[in-house]
Order: sequence, then C-alpha cells, then structure tokens
Amino acid sequence: MSGNTFGIIFRVTTFGESHGAAIGVVVDGCPAGIPLTSEDFTAAFNTAKPSGVFETVRREPNTPEILSGVFEGTTLGTPIAVLLHNTDARPHDYDTLKDIYRPGHADFAYEAKYLRRDWRGGGRASGREAAARIAAGVIAKKVLALYTRVPITIEAAAIEIAGLPCKPVSASDELPVEISAKLTAIKQVGDSAGAIVQCTVRNVPAGLGEPVFDKLEAELAKAVLSIGSVKGIAFGAGFQLARMSGSEANALDKNHHGGIAGGISDGKDIVFQAVIKPVPSIAQEQLMENSSGERITYAITGRHDVCLYRRVMPVIDAMVAIVLADMMLRQQTFRNRLR
Repeated sequence: MSGNTFGIIFRVTTFGESHGAAIGVVVDGCPAGIPLTSEDFTAAFNTAKPSGVFETVRREPNTPEILSGVFEGTTLGTPIAVLLHNTDARPHDYDTLKDIYRPGHADFAYEAKYLRRDWRGGGRASGREAAARIAAGVIAKKVLALYTRVPITIEAAAIEIAGLPCKPVSASDELPVEISAKLTAIKQVGDSAGAIVQCTVRNVPAGLGEPVFDKLEAELAKAVLSIGSVKGIAFGAGFQLARMSGSEANALDKNHHGGIAGGISDGKDIVFQAVIKPVPSIAQEQLMENSSGERITYAITGRHDVCLYRRVMPVIDAMVAIVLADMMLRQQTFRNRLR
C-alpha cells in the first residue's frame, strides 16, 4: 500500500488500523543528539484527547512506546519508531457494517482499490491514524528548534463552527453559547456539523520552499488535505483574492498571500484556512448501499464526534511542523552544497 510516507528528508510513515492492536509512526531523517523521551509527547496528546459532550467517548491513553532511534534519552539519527497501543478498541461494534458502505466514508473506495477492506471503524482510513501524525509532529518541532533562534509557533483556531462565524476558538477555549446551543440541537437529532479552522504560523524564516513543484504552500496543502476530515484549504485572503484588484492584493501592510511568495516563505506569518467536513458517522437513518448493490436505510451507532473543529487542530499543528521540519532540512542541505 503506497502513500503512507510523507516528506523528502524528514520522512514520516504511519501504520496501523483503528481497531487493530496498535497504530504507530516511523520517523526517518531526524538528526542525532536531540533529547527525546516518552514524556515529550504528553502535552500534544493531552490537547488531542477527546473531551466534552460533542466528542467521542473512545478514550485512548496514547502512551508512546519508543521502539528505536533513541538511546539514553537522545536521538541516534536512525529511524525513530513510536508505537501507540489501541486499548479502547471495540472492533465487534462494526460487525453489522461488514457488507455496508457508509456514505461519506472510504468503505467503498478502499474496497474498489484493494478488493478488500478493514470494516472495523474504517481501518486505515479512520481518524485514529491521526495520533501517529501527532507523535511525528512532536519530533518535527524538536528539529525546528535546532535551526531557529526565535521559536516557530503554530496556532490553530476555529473561525466558523456549524455554519456560524466566530472569533477564533482554540482547542482550550470554551465554545460561544450560540454555537454550543446549535451543536446540542444537531446532536439531539443524530446529526453532525463541519467547521473552518484557521492556522497561523509565526516566526518562519524567509527562504523555505522548493520551486517549482515543491512550493511551500503546495506541500502544506498536501499535508493538510491528507487529514481525513479536511476537504479544502486556502492561503492568506484565499478566494477573496479573486475579487480584489492587483493594487489591493499587493498592499504591503496586508498579508493577502499568507506569508508565501513564489512558493517560498517571505518572513510574514503563514496563514491558511482549512475546511473541516461534517462527521460522516451519524445516528440518523441514511440511505446506503451494500456489497450486493442494494440500497438500504441504516443508522450508524457507536462512539462518534458531533464536530471535529477541536480535535483536528493538533493534527493540523503536527502536519505543519512536519512540512516545516522537512523544508528546513532541505534548506540546510541546499546551503551546505553552496559552501
């Protein structure tokens, strides 16, 4: 199965299925001598941990087991393997879905490609895979710290939830009352909602990016769009640029291009917005197809989120860090060749 590895120098490969024994990640290309212990992952996983009435009740501790690439608390420069056991999996909850293709999921697409699939919660296509990305993001941030005097910060916040625009809501913020009320109403009728999450990356040095096909925004777009719940991305002013004049778009005191020019960072904040689709697993009866081609009505049961606005933020954070770490190492390699 191709498509499991991301990056050129800082390479990230994830593995595992949602309701299998474990998921995990192998990070190759990390420089030697970086302090790394299992405790370094705690803060990131705490941020990603489901909480509240609008999120899944599946509780995975995500206690990382570092299998390789680290000795006496520092990286060796060899592949780092991190294992995350699935301790709260319930594979038998999905037995009735063995022959049903859920709308909005990858069930049919995976079977069309591989002629088989893991029906236990989506298998490889499940959002559970994102925990492996978060682990890689922790390592990526340590790489970035090696090459920057001023720390790069990545801030993700929802600017629209369930169709309601809002002031930025971070992963730790309380929901505005009107949004909480709308999500409650949506949950009561067994439905779900989408969101728009904005990411702002500060203190990125100018010069990161590889023209022509590996432009920084192209790599960021690929990374963010690879997250299962993301269906769109726009940088800076995004689609509003289509409505601007050239003089408006070029205003020096604005950042309409989102901190990237010609595919290379220009020293301004990198800003983009990601579209988060509604959770496809809903409790309402829906029209579906089974493996015999018959149309049936079925209501999905189980432990599912109402909206992913909060839980997607640490995943976006991780993927941005991974892209920047890879670009930073590529830049270092390029400059070394010039010497």
